Amino acid sequence: MAAAPSTASLGFEGKERMVETAVMVCGHGSRDTEAVREFERLAHGLKARLPAHDFETGYLEFARPIIREGLDALKRRGARRILAVPGMLFAAAHVKNDLPWEINSFAAANPGIELRFGRELAIEPKLLRAAGDRIAQAEAMATHPAPRADTLLVVVGRGTNDPDANSNISKVARLLWEGMGFGWTEVAFSGVAQPRVEAALRRATRLGFARIIVFPYFLFTGVLVKRIYEETDRVAADHPGIEFIKAPYLSDHPLVLDCFAERVRETDTGAPAMNCQLCKYRTQIIGYEDAAGAPQEGHHHHVRGIGTDGDHGHQHAHGHGHPHHHHHDSKTG
Repeated sequence: MAAAPSTASLGFEGKERMVETAVMVCGHGSRDTEAVREFERLAHGLKARLPAHDFETGYLEFARPIIREGLDALKRRGARRILAVPGMLFAAAHVKNDLPWEINSFAAANPGIELRFGRELAIEPKLLRAAGDRIAQAEAMATHPAPRADTLLVVVGRGTNDPDANSNISKVARLLWEGMGFGWTEVAFSGVAQPRVEAALRRATRLGFARIIVFPYFLFTGVLVKRIYEETDRVAADHPGIEFIKAPYLSDHPLVLDCFAERVRETDTGAPAMNCQLCKYRTQIIGYEDAAGAPQEGHHHHVRGIGTDGDHGHQHAHGHGHPHHHHHDSKTG
């Protein structure tokens, strides 16, 4: 398979677009080619909402173009002002550390270009409504009717080493639980944080609910989402008396695209600011005291732009055994 799609699919490559203000959508990247295609599809949808801007995408790891290549492409096409927005739900190390490092490094090398860095999607009413729609889609797949009071909702997040970002999953789960009237909710993580998916599901089976809906609170598919569904199937096979339903992830839901467009506009006209009150890199958080004030450095050098499994036909190990260092000044939040 060819390399992961670049923003040539957005219709700009090979053209001289003298649009001074451009948008850079910054993704995490994946070794799963389907995930990269979905990210590019979202970029298409965002471009349609903001037709006056030139657009590029870039990735921290695996897929190409990498962040620097995307910024260079915008520069070549005449951009003198770039609005960089994270294509990520929550602000953990990637948004607080890695992306600012990429943006600041490019800005330092290109003083004639103004760069503005936006904020993550965060917890937002539009995203909660989109999540509600995805969960309702799952309910429509049920084999028999059951009231929500007899249904347990499991909300699965990516999992990070940032407790502030992890706590957002708990808040999303609570808002969906109360707002949609489920009997109970549990939180799980695909990696790094606890509880992991299978452990959370096996505990959920002991709570007496006839139905369990598993909702990955993710923007795109990928290795982790597919693993979540596989673990759900494994637990379901052991508990045939409980109906397990796998809800679709957020993807390019119209309200997700609307939220992205809002982030671009506020980056353009306002002063986007992260919630730094519980940021472990700015203040001492219990259990993470050593992280406060550490230097800001990118840590994706070993996997930056190396390609997807579609390029190489094999899996890449990605055990983050290397140290993560962070520092936050007034420019990058």
